[in-house]
Amino acid sequence: MNQIKNISEYLLNFHIKPSMQRLAIMEYLLANRIHPTAEDVYHALYQKIPTLSKTTVYNTLNLFVAQGALQVMAIDGKNVRFDIDTTLHAHFKCQHCQQVYDLPVENIHMLKLADNSVVGQVTEMQLYYRGYCKNCLQGHKVN
Repeated sequence: MNQIKNISEYLLNFHIKPSMQRLAIMEYLLANRIHPTAEDVYHALYQKIPTLSKTTVYNTLNLFVAQGALQVMAIDGKNVRFDIDTTLHAHFKCQHCQQVYDLPVENIHMLKLADNSVVGQVTEMQLYYRGYCKNCLQGHKVN
């Protein structure tokens, strides 16, 4: 994903009117590509912006998703996470440290059957892998 220089223009490209809260949330997402939950975003920002409410964070994240500026993912069944990278890609979640990694997926735009006939064009993808990251495998004994 390319570096975004002007967050206001970025939001306007998705037909989102910039506000102080929206700019702060988008700035956090761009600087912290950790697939945060809404709670993560709120806790990271509420000290800087004391008027920020959880409702504002949830509503803003849902607006970003609805306008295509953000992807929603439910990789663990417990928490909805948000991904600023809206390109087609997969995810890997470490079962030990809980970190989520982006995985590139090549040639996924057109789906083909075994007989090589085209099924259709991919516009959204939710592909998840679970296991243990190399750091956890090296640093800990994992069953």
